[in-house]
Amino acid sequence: MHDATWLLRAHARRRLHRLEAGDAQRLQTGVLFSLTRRAATTRFARDHDLAGVRTLDDYRARVPVRSHDDFWDDYWSRDFPRLVNCTWPGLVPWFAETSGTTRGTTRFIPFTREMNRSNRRAASDLLVWHVTNRPRSRILAGRVFILGGSTGLEHRAPGVTSGDLSGITASVMPRWARLRTFPPRHLEAIGDWNVKIDRFARHSLDQPIHAACGVPSWLLIYFDHLLEIAGAGDGRIASVYPGLELLVHGGVSWAPYRERFAALLEGSHAETREVYAASEGFFAVADRGTDAGMRLQLDNAMFFEFAPVEGRQVRTDACRWIGDVEEGVNYALVVSTAAGLWRYLVGDTVTFTTLDPPRILFTGRTAHMLSAFGEHVIVAELEQAVSGAARAIGATVSDFAVGSIFSSRAGERGGHLHVIEFSAPLIDERLLESFAASLDHILQSVNADYAAHRAGGWGMDPPRIEVMPPGGFAAWMAAQGKLGGQNKVPRVIADRTRLDALRAFARRA
Repeated sequence: MHDATWLLRAHARRRLHRLEAGDAQRLQTGVLFSLTRRAATTRFARDHDLAGVRTLDDYRARVPVRSHDDFWDDYWSRDFPRLVNCTWPGLVPWFAETSGTTRGTTRFIPFTREMNRSNRRAASDLLVWHVTNRPRSRILAGRVFILGGSTGLEHRAPGVTSGDLSGITASVMPRWARLRTFPPRHLEAIGDWNVKIDRFARHSLDQPIHAACGVPSWLLIYFDHLLEIAGAGDGRIASVYPGLELLVHGGVSWAPYRERFAALLEGSHAETREVYAASEGFFAVADRGTDAGMRLQLDNAMFFEFAPVEGRQVRTDACRWIGDVEEGVNYALVVSTAAGLWRYLVGDTVTFTTLDPPRILFTGRTAHMLSAFGEHVIVAELEQAVSGAARAIGATVSDFAVGSIFSSRAGERGGHLHVIEFSAPLIDERLLESFAASLDHILQSVNADYAAHRAGGWGMDPPRIEVMPPGGFAAWMAAQGKLGGQNKVPRVIADRTRLDALRAFARRA
């Protein structure tokens, strides 16, 4: 394959010059006013007088923060699936389908040609940072392996389709990019996930795979299967993909998977790089090392606001923007985009690691917080505690989920139940006790509310641990029809019935 990396390096030099010269506030105000001008002919613009927006305060005064359900009720449901000049000019050609809405199993998020271009620019920036860090990179001399979701799209109306965002992206991928990605379309179209990853693995053995992208939990399952069929007894990806130089991960925190991937990548010259991409947009890309945070895409058709999270309350009345955010504060992400999302509450929480340039870490979901007892524990703290406790006993965690349990008899106070899948069975019960104690200690050290409720054992009992056998979470997800692709194991399970069903599944597995 022709190595076009030299073209990428030339682009990287130009792009870096623009990024270094850009002022964050100027870039973001430019994006906001560009979006409002572009949408001037829409029903939403008329309803909110976007033509009169001259300042950020004007915009905030005219446009309230809305959730997906608010947009669905106020604007999208009436004419779905043909949205024409509704919240964005012209016809919306695609809808990304995601789960998680309170109204059912599927929600539809508008995806426009402008947002497709935005996503491509963000993916380009990912490669810019890679070749900047690896001046001798030959990444475009090989193929990029993308472990995405279903590529099947549903025809909704003339000119309108819906499906997994990875399927939409694949359907409009330019030919030059298709030639540098793997798998080919006929393999992507396989419906059965287990058959699909088997075919991916076998067909990839004779391909020059230089990069791999996906959700960490599914990448682990894929790599384990790849090593098995390749007969790589050393357990190293470098034995199968010797040219691998980049592993891109996102969707969930990297912390619980770090040690597993470190073992898989031992002997490899591959670097890991995190991205923050959602159905609503490709928001940020890691420009530096692991845990340094991801750099926001400030000039890429998205305007960002940040609502402080206080306890379980999202303060949408106190939104900040890039000009007045603070490091270390937990914010709910609010975006306005070229898909016709206006002050849209994404449902994710982030915190800033640096302000110049602005870099963020994903910390969880606004709905995914444990606070049945007033402890206000967020997903990022759970992930820190689980990964730290695993290190303390020399184990690695493949996946986990946490829920609240309540007292059922005198002397019990309730607390947290952690369902943990270790990469190898724990044969010593004392190790499990040490894991639980370490997890409890770490949570108390990072969360004052949790520590107060655990003080003296009067508010909450110590955490309980139930072990899921290796491969159990994948089987559980498969049983729900959510195996593979962009589906992720929920870190927090708020519904008691669902938590009980998970416990029962773990005991049967």
